Amino acid sequence: MINRNLAIILLSTFALSACAKSANEPQTPSTNQKSASPELQSKIQKLVEKTKKNMIFVEGGSFMMGDFGPLTRKDKLPIVGLYAAMPAHKVTLDSFSLNAYKTTFDDFDIYTDSLGLPRISMEKITKKLRQPMAPAGISWQQASDYCQWLGKQVGIPMNLPTEAQWEYAARNKGQYVIYPTDNGKYETGRNVWSDEQRDQVSKSLNFSATVPLLGHFPPTPLGFYDMATDNYEWMSDWFDPQYYKNSPELNPLGPKSGKLKSVRSTRQEGAAQSLATGGSVTTIYRDGMEPNPQSTSPNINQNNSTSVRCASNSAKPF
Repeated sequence: MINRNLAIILLSTFALSACAKSANEPQTPSTNQKSASPELQSKIQKLVEKTKKNMIFVEGGSFMMGDFGPLTRKDKLPIVGLYAAMPAHKVTLDSFSLNAYKTTFDDFDIYTDSLGLPRISMEKITKKLRQPMAPAGISWQQASDYCQWLGKQVGIPMNLPTEAQWEYAARNKGQYVIYPTDNGKYETGRNVWSDEQRDQVSKSLNFSATVPLLGHFPPTPLGFYDMATDNYEWMSDWFDPQYYKNSPELNPLGPKSGKLKSVRSTRQEGAAQSLATGGSVTTIYRDGMEPNPQSTSPNINQNNSTSVRCASNSAKPF
């Protein structure tokens, strides 16, 4: 009888302990797509189909990554003189695929809805940025999680592109292209936004800040849109301005650790032409940003200037 009572006490204690542990553990969102409504399942399927259609296969190869000014300019000067983009160094990449577009708010809403997460940019001020063809403003971690989730839906592993992959694609497989546009030139009003065009869009939305809209201008020769406009793009690499001095040749992944994550492209704030002459919209421009900034205002999304364009290291086209 004593042994039986002892067993009952032990079992009760174990049960109470398990319940307490379950209550105290952080709750993670469910990844079970079967629990999604038919409407949400339909949206996920359409996103999968759109992703497969928009993933551009980039055949691998070798190129000189970084500020290639001395290789192309008669005066032997660098293009922008940005020390973080120097020296130019040989890089060899395996084939990969990269999305033609940056991820939109509509795309990201499908992801958050499927996992039971709150939608982004619902703050009072930034809510107007949620236009159908505007890039989703997200942190590095959100960008990484989204691409991995999207890869699971598509059935092919996906993640953020590396800096080397992005630059190789932006330069039409490593050609000496200065601006990632349809013709390699920066022509405000024709292949990138002019300040006047931005103002017109903002006025039409009754909003004082500029609102980015994707797919408005011609793509690059490889088919990529908005590599010179509309938000910085997160890279998988940690950012180190000295990294190019020691970068390996084959499929460089960036430093093993750091405090900032690399970004490419540009937000295109202020005078459009000054951005071009300053070099911040060139194919070689690189910078680092806080991967998960803490909010300083309940009315603003701190990540509204950073977006994502997902990549896949699959050796075959989608």
